[in-house]
Amino acid sequence: MLPVLPYPIIDPVAVDFGTIEIGSFVLPIAIRWYALAYIVSILLGWRIVRRLAKAPPRAVPPHAFDDFIVWATVGIILGGRIGFVLFALIFYEGGPYRADPLAMLAIWQGGMAFHGGLIGVIIAALLFCRHGKLPFLAFTDLLACVTPVGLLFGRLANFINGELYGRATDVPWAMVFPHGGPEPRHPSQLYEAGLEGAALLVILLLLWRSEAVRRRFGVLSGTFLIGYGVFRAFVEMFRDADPGVGFLLAGTTTGQWFSVPMVLFGLYLIIRARAQPAPPEDAAPAKERRQGAQ
Repeated sequence: MLPVLPYPIIDPVAVDFGTIEIGSFVLPIAIRWYALAYIVSILLGWRIVRRLAKAPPRAVPPHAFDDFIVWATVGIILGGRIGFVLFALIFYEGGPYRADPLAMLAIWQGGMAFHGGLIGVIIAALLFCRHGKLPFLAFTDLLACVTPVGLLFGRLANFINGELYGRATDVPWAMVFPHGGPEPRHPSQLYEAGLEGAALLVILLLLWRSEAVRRRFGVLSGTFLIGYGVFRAFVEMFRDADPGVGFLLAGTTTGQWFSVPMVLFGLYLIIRARAQPAPPEDAAPAKERRQGAQ
């Protein structure tokens, strides 16, 4: 038998308070590691982004993110869940949702899609910026810098849940996952946590240190899209194909195809940002400048 690393079996439920019944639903009252990953990511991201917003050109006041945290949470949950359900309806012949449409609401049973959550946050940011008359790309640049925090903790939660594992392999660090059959597999969740999470976070924060980059609204947003798309496409070479979908043209995966428009749009944002004139020395709204002078 090939040598493998032992998979650390951790109960996906961090704290269990039992269940309650609501009609036909049996609702578990528990705190799962996956939910904790979302909570920690949102709160830590909020703390970091407020600090980042204080640096020039100060186009978005830090307190704006105090209000946006609710919008972001709704965008993540609704977008992530809708994306997952749509994927199931398209590729899994409806999964359990055709027979039981109410199961679409049972978010506690799991099922979130990153691309759906990303779209949900983008829509929330667009509406929030229109409502508050804030520069959209300056706002998303700040969000882009902290989004990898969520990817890092989210992929670690995937690893704890033993889901989204990699392809069968004979590498020395392979693991046998509880639901992955007897074959040792790549711990691809950790690859994604390291690349889409930690590495991308470092890249974006290093770029953010340059005031010239911060003044070109869209560069950081574009860098995030390119970085995520490239890292995701790379890790997909080690990650198992989505069940029910399998491999596509020339052995590619849905994750790799979803990465293509992200990279292309990211390139567009960077090219557009470089072609635009930089904002003035202090792009903070006049109201914010007056408050700062008091």
